[in-house]
Amino acid sequence: MTIPYLSYDAVGLAALIQERQVSARELVEAAFARLDEVNPILNAVVRTRREAALKEADAMPIGDGSRPFAGVPFLLKDISQAIGGEPLTSGAMLLKHHIAGRDSNYVDVIRRSGFIPLGHTNTPEFGLKNITEPVLHGAARNPWNPAYSPGGSSGGAAAAVAAGIVPAAGASDGGGSIRIPAAFTGLFGLKPTRGRTPVGPGVGRQWQGASVDFALSRSVRDSAALLDLLQTVQPEAAFQTPLYPGVYRDDLYKPQVRKLRIAFTTDSPVGTPVSSEAVQAVLQTVRWLEAEGHEVEEKLNPVNGVRLMENYYMMNTGEVAAMFDSLERLTGKPVTAADVDIVTWVLGESGKKVSAADFVHSLNEWDVAAAHMASLFSRYDFYLSPTNADSAPKVGQLTQTPQETEQLLRVSELSKQEQQQLIYRMFEPSLTYTPFTQLANLTGQPAMSVPVHLTPEGLPLGVQVIGAKGREDLLLQLAARLEQSPLWVGMKGNPMLA
Repeated sequence: MTIPYLSYDAVGLAALIQERQVSARELVEAAFARLDEVNPILNAVVRTRREAALKEADAMPIGDGSRPFAGVPFLLKDISQAIGGEPLTSGAMLLKHHIAGRDSNYVDVIRRSGFIPLGHTNTPEFGLKNITEPVLHGAARNPWNPAYSPGGSSGGAAAAVAAGIVPAAGASDGGGSIRIPAAFTGLFGLKPTRGRTPVGPGVGRQWQGASVDFALSRSVRDSAALLDLLQTVQPEAAFQTPLYPGVYRDDLYKPQVRKLRIAFTTDSPVGTPVSSEAVQAVLQTVRWLEAEGHEVEEKLNPVNGVRLMENYYMMNTGEVAAMFDSLERLTGKPVTAADVDIVTWVLGESGKKVSAADFVHSLNEWDVAAAHMASLFSRYDFYLSPTNADSAPKVGQLTQTPQETEQLLRVSELSKQEQQQLIYRMFEPSLTYTPFTQLANLTGQPAMSVPVHLTPEGLPLGVQVIGAKGREDLLLQLAARLEQSPLWVGMKGNPMLA
């Protein structure tokens, strides 16, 4: 292949294939060559399907117009993005031999569009952490500096895209799992509106609607094109949103018809510290927006952030306890602390003491938070904040020590109230890094992280922008303008792409 593979996004590679400048096989071979070069350092990809991918490349029809991404290499996240007949472990020791029964609805769309899945990317066990360090597969590392984490839970996907293995990769976001790693690795990360993209099969409400499947990309137009492909009204889904009547990719550079009203904050919603670099990232974005003619106003988040996190953790406990119950019925064996990560164990054990009434009351508070945000967005187009409160932590920094693990193993001895307090303390070190992203998951709103800052240590930081439900078009248009501005960092300075 004569073209520089690392220089193209997915849309660009697709055009090269349609123009017969390169073959699908050549692109897949280039992607695997890059994977072989960098994955031993990053541990971004935990499983490949090299022979199957090359066969699919050779058989890929080109030029009939039905597959806009025919022949473009892609990676899937090792949770919820299943290929039928192939492993899907969710980063969990309990599922290390699990074989998916069929393609997920998400993967079905990805494959029908012509993307060729190369394999699955690293993820923390059951996607429960904002770092990617599962016992099953080991830690993923950040291409900007392998001593640091790429974040989570889509950490392997972020590392793979930021290192140039693929131009875009499948990801999911249940509390920031697209935006957090995007901000840590200099990528663009969009979490769509609840119900916008496919779920399942047979999973109508991932994390009660908090979690959505989408992607991580290096370019805004790739995410726009992927949203055009993936947006759906899925009959079996619990949550749906009306289809966007336009074409996201075509509408990226629409002329701006009015000035926007934007609220922003640099304060952590849970009272934890926010680094000066994260504050600077927001303020320089605010200055750029003002220079563009928009109205920008500082405003505290109207939602009680601590209570929001307590409700988020309540959902986690119920979900993990239900998962334990399903696994025990399937295998006929109890799940023990030795079978899972300590975080998974604490959540599952605590969920056993959560009543149905507790769970319903907690979910009702999600709706109260959504009402607060709906009121906010009756006055503003966007709500701006840091994506993360600091640049990426070092690998191992947020993993529990043996002493902490020993204390957490006593979770079963505690009362329900003590367990919930323990969970908050358990997550507090990681929450200190990422207190801003969970809001959009619980309220169902679209949100994105844009890579607009680089720390003196050479690590990226993102700014988060939340939009009103259904207004991904406005978010993408703002991202496209930022992408053309001097603020956009992207891959500039990434030593692994130098």
